[in-house]
Amino acid sequence: MSVIESLHEDHGATFGDRAGRTIVEHYGRPERAHRAVRNAAGLIESAYGVLVVEGDDRVEYVDNVVTNRVPTENGDGCYALVLDPQGGIEVELYVYNAGERLLLFTPPDLAEELASEWSEKVFIQDVEIRVATDEYGTFGVHGPKATEKVASVLNKSSTPDERYSFVRGSMGDEGVTVIRTDALTGEESYEVICGADDAAAVYDTLLNQGLNAAPFGYRTWDTLTVEAGSPLFETELEGRIPNVLGLDHAVDYEKGCFVGQEVVSRVENRGRPSSQLIGLSLKDGGGNADESDDGDSDGTVPSSGAAVFDGDDAVGEITRAETSPMLEHPIALATVEYGLEAERLAVRVDGEEVPAERTTLPFVEGSDRSARLPVYE
Repeated sequence: MSVIESLHEDHGATFGDRAGRTIVEHYGRPERAHRAVRNAAGLIESAYGVLVVEGDDRVEYVDNVVTNRVPTENGDGCYALVLDPQGGIEVELYVYNAGERLLLFTPPDLAEELASEWSEKVFIQDVEIRVATDEYGTFGVHGPKATEKVASVLNKSSTPDERYSFVRGSMGDEGVTVIRTDALTGEESYEVICGADDAAAVYDTLLNQGLNAAPFGYRTWDTLTVEAGSPLFETELEGRIPNVLGLDHAVDYEKGCFVGQEVVSRVENRGRPSSQLIGLSLKDGGGNADESDDGDSDGTVPSSGAAVFDGDDAVGEITRAETSPMLEHPIALATVEYGLEAERLAVRVDGEEVPAERTTLPFVEGSDRSARLPVYE
């Protein structure tokens, strides 16, 4: 559930459900909100599951499970994955060292399962794992003026400079933690975390105090992250190996053993995954960026799973597609055969083949570059 649902209702929000959590889809004009984020700053209530890991062995325990090296210094964080034995991604995690505890942010529907699974595997180690999703409010601030926005209302600290690092301060009378994020929208980005009881006041401060910020929902998040070339958990990551997505920044190949390491290391050493993530532009698809107040858009937008063709040969599939408000035509992320050289492709939409042009990611250059832009060495 949203921790400030009534406030969103006051702003005319339309709600939806993603990964088992009630979220704001939009406030009536998602395209307008999209442009507000690209031009200045926008504010979204972020949907996460939250785990708290405590005990003397907390860092060692989590480090042995995830793909990246868990930071040992208070105020640092990392992006990491949990893999299955075949190297497929089961969970994505943001791991933050908060001194006497680790805070882990997961997809909202996976926190309970992960906590239960990990707790069963704790034996003689001093580790306590609990779900704390309902204890926190989390708000994302994105846009080329996001730093100015956060700085205009943050007291007792300056904004953090490094990705995944955080500072503690206050907004109004409420204590907050401010994290510099990995810029999934392709813009300067921060997460502001507070206690659930303070969430309404912190949201009001972010929305109405200091530099302006426009509220936006997950319908706008979808278009922003596609334009930025950011693969997301539910659509691109889940079940695929990190190598296919070019997610080397989430994997430390030299750290101790973790589940799935043998598979991803073998692919890394070979230097050639079976497929890769690319961008496709469907300029001839008949799409446009006109959106109605309920967030629907006209145009030919392929569905997830739609086949990608090189001539008569099926070479991949669409993972996610949207009509870009900035480019005013449909764009898509797709997994295709690794090393595919064709620049002119086609996508199957409603039984018809629509021409598609391979495009360098990101589709839209913003004030920052997403840390998840695929990188293939």
